[in-house]
Amino acid sequence: MAKKVIAKLKGSTGKNITKVIRAVKSPKSGAYAFKEEIMTLEEAKKILSSQQ
Repeated sequence: MAKKVIAKLKGSTGKNITKVIRAVKSPKSGAYAFKEEIMTLEEAKKILSSQQ
């Protein structure tokens, strides 16, 4: 199903948009949950480079 979402974003105006899926740890229970976000390519590169 994710492929369909990404395919829709690759239109003539949406070439710089990407979908990012991150694992976020809950401070209360310690379990991990996945957070999906759609953002520009520049924002995604900034976030992924700061996590390393």
